[in-house]
Amino acid sequence: MNRRGEAAERFAERRRREDEAPRLLEVAPDLVSCKIEIEERRAGVTGADVSHTRRVVVEHAPALFLVACGDPACRDGGHDITGDILRGLREHRAEIRGEDTCFGSTGSAECGRVIGYAAFAEYKPQV
Repeated sequence: MNRRGEAAERFAERRRREDEAPRLLEVAPDLVSCKIEIEERRAGVTGADVSHTRRVVVEHAPALFLVACGDPACRDGGHDITGDILRGLREHRAEIRGEDTCFGSTGSAECGRVIGYAAFAEYKPQV
């Protein structure tokens, strides 16, 4: 399969997982807003190669937080930070931080790219 076909297959799989996942508001009904800042780097490097912010559309978002690996040569990699993010949201934490390593492969070697993430959440006031 060529690269375009592989990318389309990965996109279709991600879309299927998002469609099957519960909605974020089912898991965190008091959530008002959430953004996730992500920095990606090669293993062993301290500075970020890539950084971006993902704004979550709370009203429509699936309770699924997948981040694609930034290395175009990586196969079968990526970062699933769903567990940590949902745990933090259930605990009503305003800030959730963590790291995750990609276990995909680049040729015959393990990818090893690392993301650091910080999620910032706001909730409805408790009455």
